[in-house]
Amino acid sequence: MVKPKYPWYYQSSKCAPQYALRHLRDAWDRAFKKTAKPPRFKKKGRNDSFTLDGTIKVVDHYKIQVPKIGILKTYERLPFGYKPKNVTISPKANKWFISFRIEVKSQNTAKSVERVGVDLGVKTLAYLSTGIVFEGAKAYKRYEKLLAKLQWRNRKKVIGSNNWKKAQIKIAKLHTKIANIRKDTLHKLTTYLAKNHGEIVIEDLCVQGMLKNGKLAKAIADMGFYEFRRQLEYKCQLYGSKLIIADRWFPSSKTCFLCGWHNPDLKLSDRWFLCVGCGSVFDRDWNAAMNLSRWSHHQAQACGQVAADSLG
Repeated sequence: MVKPKYPWYYQSSKCAPQYALRHLRDAWDRAFKKTAKPPRFKKKGRNDSFTLDGTIKVVDHYKIQVPKIGILKTYERLPFGYKPKNVTISPKANKWFISFRIEVKSQNTAKSVERVGVDLGVKTLAYLSTGIVFEGAKAYKRYEKLLAKLQWRNRKKVIGSNNWKKAQIKIAKLHTKIANIRKDTLHKLTTYLAKNHGEIVIEDLCVQGMLKNGKLAKAIADMGFYEFRRQLEYKCQLYGSKLIIADRWFPSSKTCFLCGWHNPDLKLSDRWFLCVGCGSVFDRDWNAAMNLSRWSHHQAQACGQVAADSLG
């Protein structure tokens, strides 16, 4: 029905509409399982991309051959010697990027720490049970005023004019820079965790619910908790580590890791944990990381009891 009516269909590769239909099927599968909302029509000019497969070959370190389009020259060095299964071409700001999918073998690295607990937060990105602290990039907070300035200058420009397009490119470049800084910080952290730790324990955070907090939503989104877990999942498989997800109801911040005393009245503004049971004083993030490092699956029942008590 489409091909006779639209002759431009033959000018592009058949893979692009095929992958679009596959993505649509996956979206409806998630909607029927009620893990996501039903898909909506995609707006042109926002997150545009298309996927190709077939005859894909890396010609040399700076050239790649794709179906229908031919040989593309890249500015960044390509991993020569691999045969990509498919490639995805997408624009960001005023640049085009090509990402390709290749099959790699997992490599088990030497682990210096057998088990580590990781507590994510807004003040600091990650606090490890080993005492190491990773500060968050907070890229959006750093460039928030500049972004507001560019958007304010663009408020009265005629939509579709040349000046409007130039301003849109500047805003898109700044958004891309913020996202790249955040991803770079997360990649360094997750690579360090997966390479040097045998077992990594993190909390099952409800990021969607956390973003409903009007006062902390901006800071939470700036840290990228979901992206942290996504990267850690595949990197643990790549480097031979084990990722353990602690129960969402596990009171890691409100429990003393030495004696097990529970403080239900601990507030988010309280940065120190004062234990009444043993008289110890800890940094609340380090205490949570220590509790996570000692978490085991048999504690799930206790977590469910604590959740029932809090709801009751």
